[in-house]
Amino acid sequence: MWIPQPRSNAAGGPESWLVADVGGTRARFARLDARGALAQVRHLRTADCAGLAEAIESYCALERVAPGELRAAAIAVAAPVLGDEVELTNAGWRFSRRAVKARLGLARLVVLNDFEALALALPGIAADTVEVVQRGVAARGAPLALIGPGTGLGVSGLFAAGDRWVALRCEGGHRDLAATNEREWQIVERLAARFGHVSLERALSGPGLVNLHDAVRELAGLAPEPSPPEEVSARALAGTCPHSAEACQLFSSWLGAAAGDLALTLGARGGVYLAGEMLSALGEAFDRRRFRARFADKGRFRAYLRAIPIRRALHPAAALLGAAAALADPARKG
Repeated sequence: MWIPQPRSNAAGGPESWLVADVGGTRARFARLDARGALAQVRHLRTADCAGLAEAIESYCALERVAPGELRAAAIAVAAPVLGDEVELTNAGWRFSRRAVKARLGLARLVVLNDFEALALALPGIAADTVEVVQRGVAARGAPLALIGPGTGLGVSGLFAAGDRWVALRCEGGHRDLAATNEREWQIVERLAARFGHVSLERALSGPGLVNLHDAVRELAGLAPEPSPPEEVSARALAGTCPHSAEACQLFSSWLGAAAGDLALTLGARGGVYLAGEMLSALGEAFDRRRFRARFADKGRFRAYLRAIPIRRALHPAAALLGAAAALADPARKG
């Protein structure tokens, strides 16, 4: 297992480090022990905290971490990280990196995109913490691709740069949702009438599955039916609702198409990884056969895509490990 090393004495040893993965629904926090392993892992609801600093202070109070005990932190957030001000895409948090660093008395604070952090963890994920979705042979040294539906849709890639890996920062979940048949065009038209711009995230996320369900009902002449994504997938599995079943089929097909596009864009012959809490919520309602078919359905590049291994990352704290890797990287400013 990777063992982090401190960037400098000012930032302390790993046992004085905090790592976090902050999404639109939940925030996960952990400290590192002297060996670099995760310890004192705790989940907080994002909506229960006013902001990042308050969430960290709540975590410290719950875990009895004394003021000044933390010297460095790496925070993975579901948002673009472009400057000092960071605003979560699917939550109400907005914070200044400088202000949080000063308030908590940190010598170093690294803030990175959550899927950038997750991508950094991929090389160290053990074989027993992945599900094989498509067998293939990874090309040595080739890029990796990562896509995952949760509260939103995360996208990243990983590239070898000498003896280190560099993760791609991007907002690929907000590119256009592409239809390839008449039924999909009808769905996109309904989503466009509601949202204007129809991004991948409008369909490939927890709220996106609900959007698909509503659109399918509308095409059947029915009113929207407020249902959390867990209920939509449960009804699909039980075979009690054809609208739920079609929504899950559309979700699986479109996720495969988006993953195939990403693999072609990045040249990700090193492998494609799936992540995100939505796949756990879907369970067997995630149709892997439909996913694989649409992943490879790229005309002349069908054979190219069928040779790429696809794995689903199951490690429950992978983004925290990636945040720790970012904090240990001396080239990353904080």
